[in-house]
Amino acid sequence: MELPDDARPADPDLEGLDAEALIKRALDMVNSAKAMPLSASVLVSRDELTHLLTLALSRLPEELRDARWLLKEREAFMAEREREAQALMDEVRAQAERMVARTDIVRQANKVAQKILDDANEEARRMRLETEDFCDQRLAGMEIVLDRTIKTVRSGRQKLQAISAPPERPRPPASEPEQDAEAERFFDQDQV
Repeated sequence: MELPDDARPADPDLEGLDAEALIKRALDMVNSAKAMPLSASVLVSRDELTHLLTLALSRLPEELRDARWLLKEREAFMAEREREAQALMDEVRAQAERMVARTDIVRQANKVAQKILDDANEEARRMRLETEDFCDQRLAGMEIVLDRTIKTVRSGRQKLQAISAPPERPRPPASEPEQDAEAERFFDQDQV
C-alpha cells in the first residue's frame, strides 16, 4: 500500500537512509511505542509506520540493482581476463611457431602464458567469491530484518485480533430446579 506523495511531507531525516536503516527505524518505532493501559499492546502511528515501510520497499530494488550490477561487473571482468588470456595464448602460439627450432623458448613462453592464465583464473575466482559473499551478506541482513518485521507485524495482528474478539455472551440464568440439578451434579463425588 503506497501513500500518495502529498499525503506525507518529506522527512529530511529519512532522505539518506537505505532500506535496512528504514526497516530498523520502523522496528525501533514499534519497540519504543507506548503501551496501552492494562495490555501488552502498543500504540503505533499507522501513517508513520506505513510511510517508513513504503520508503524501505521503494529503496530495496536499488540495493538489489547494486548487487546485480556487481555480478555483471564480475562477469565482465572475468570475460575481459579471459580475452586477455586468450590473446596472450594466441601471441605465445604465434611466437612459438616462429621459434620452432628453439624448444626451450617455446617451453618458457607456454609456461609464462599458463601462469598468466592461472593468475587470471585465480583472480576471477577470488572476485567471484568476494562478490557472492557480499551479496549473500546483504541478502542475509535483509532476510533477518524482513523476518523480524514479519514477526512483529504478525504479533501485532494477533494482539489486535485478541483485542477485537467479541466478548462471550452470558447464558440466561437457569431456573431453580435446573440449578438444583446442576448443583447436585457438581457436588456428587461418585460421578467422574
